[in-house]
Amino acid sequence: MLLERARNAYQNWKIRPSGFSLAREGHRRTRRVREVSLPSDTLKILSFNIQAGIGTSRFRDYVTGSWKHLVAHPRSVEIIEQIADVVRHFDLVGLQEVDGGSLRSRNLNQLVHLASLADFPFWHQQLNRNLGRLGQFSNGLLSRMPPYAVEDHILPGLPGRGAIVIKFGHPVEPLVVAVCHLALGEKMRNTQLTYLADLLRPYRYSLIMGDFNCRPEHLSASPLTDLGLVLVEGDLQTYPSWAPDRHIDHILATPELQVRHSRVLEDCLLSDHLPLATEIRIPDAVRAASLEHRLPLID
Repeated sequence: MLLERARNAYQNWKIRPSGFSLAREGHRRTRRVREVSLPSDTLKILSFNIQAGIGTSRFRDYVTGSWKHLVAHPRSVEIIEQIADVVRHFDLVGLQEVDGGSLRSRNLNQLVHLASLADFPFWHQQLNRNLGRLGQFSNGLLSRMPPYAVEDHILPGLPGRGAIVIKFGHPVEPLVVAVCHLALGEKMRNTQLTYLADLLRPYRYSLIMGDFNCRPEHLSASPLTDLGLVLVEGDLQTYPSWAPDRHIDHILATPELQVRHSRVLEDCLLSDHLPLATEIRIPDAVRAASLEHRLPLID
């Protein structure tokens, strides 16, 4: 029996898509759901670059543990399960560097596994870089409430960077959340921020979170300032996790959103980044619109 199961697993692994493919720049896919509900008061939000469960714990691991980017290490699934114990305490979770199922993740879709373990009824994966069996580089969303629309956007620049735009409530007055992972270079990063600013410009209540790969002072001079987006307050050093001295993971919100209880989860040493958490109050106008109007919609 065990031998037969192993043989079947190997055959399934062999027929997995292989090769190298990248999504093109621009809007790629819109996903819609009909059931819409909002929690009674607040949303607990988390942003976390999980480094595909690799678990780097010191700078030299980037060299000595580089093989973990290609094949699974003994603790890869255990780390994902420990991350599930962290994210289960939140209502909305934006993830970066999630593996959708490859050799390095033991062919496990890490986002689906997290959603199952932490009891999230809604999840969405954005595959940004498909290296077949060598890596399924993705952004991810976990949510306790269903959005009415989810959009994948491939950011300008070299392939492999993306953003998810999630819309809650009703189009008359929605709550819009973006999850992103930005480029390392300042010039291209500003181009990507311009793209994101244009996406969020029509909305009164919006929030953007993710791994921005830059410090707060860079954002203060970026295209996001045109929207009046405000960084959550606090001393929020997120990288590197074992000796944090850089604030490069961010959550920004429009001034109309009430944000509170922002913090870094300093004891969560499961990635080379620390998770960043906050809480927002759901605006009365968003709740009223969702109660007054009915879905499905005709655009």
